Amino acid sequence: MKSYKLTLTLQSAFATPLKGDTLFGQLCWAIRNRLGEDALTECLAGYTHNQPFAVVSDAFPESYFPLPKLPSYLYQLPEGEDRKAIKKRTWLPEAALQQPISHWLTLSITAKSLVTESKHATQLSEKHPHAHNTINRQTNTTGDGGFAPYSVEQEWFVPGLRWSIYLLLDTARLSVEDCQQCLDDMGAFGFGKDASIGLGKFSIDAFQEYALPAQASANACLTLAPCAPQGLGFDSRHSYYQLFTRFGRHGDIAVHQEGKPFKNPVLLAQTGALFRTLPPQSGFIGQGIGGQGELSKTLAATIHQGYAPVLAINFNESVNS
Repeated sequence: MKSYKLTLTLQSAFATPLKGDTLFGQLCWAIRNRLGEDALTECLAGYTHNQPFAVVSDAFPESYFPLPKLPSYLYQLPEGEDRKAIKKRTWLPEAALQQPISHWLTLSITAKSLVTESKHATQLSEKHPHAHNTINRQTNTTGDGGFAPYSVEQEWFVPGLRWSIYLLLDTARLSVEDCQQCLDDMGAFGFGKDASIGLGKFSIDAFQEYALPAQASANACLTLAPCAPQGLGFDSRHSYYQLFTRFGRHGDIAVHQEGKPFKNPVLLAQTGALFRTLPPQSGFIGQGIGGQGELSKTLAATIHQGYAPVLAINFNESVNS
């Protein structure tokens, strides 16, 4: 698989976080809509048997990676900062990746530091509720239930800040040109929830080959997207990650099929996990989830990206501590 870096400019608010597994799901729908269902079926052949055609990372601020959530004793703590201030350090500059992991906390920065060029912003994004109401399209009224408002949280990002997505792609199954066109479609039509009312818009400023950084004598992996590490034999005593449950739902036309838009929940390791395992040549770890009705009763073939692109790092706890 070849490795690429996409540089994005966000053009609207978002109601769905730009996470790698969700991006992959919408990429699959974009392939189906532009290239046809047969093309998508060919791309997904072998997906749950460690043969993904694409592995997509989360979106990160340009030139930064997520700081892994390690126990504090594995880091050299910045001098003169209290614990609350230290916890706000979440972004590691790409230039600092070659430094020992024990130095990463000191070299990392807060979200506020990323947006210092803005006179008014103090964080990467702000979330605001947006009011909605259910309308009966046949009568053009709220229906018998009367006025039934609800709100959807929208996330507004700092203007002018560019974002990066890292993509591993099997160009024998999906060409770079077709992949870029499908991603352009995603940005034009909108990503995630409420795309039909203008949310989730982005433009791709650059799509280029990019070798993910790696440390010498690497013996561990830092994930750039949520992944499913279950049963893969990683060294659990020397791996660090946060768990979360993905309560997924179908996208595109599958939302309206049989009135069952929700998928079965999936337990994943959050982005920025550190797994003690030799970095694979493929550039990703994890596994494909689903197929044969495992995730969905509406679409039996539904799959979920449990893979994640990784940074190969040298993790030596005896040295760091």
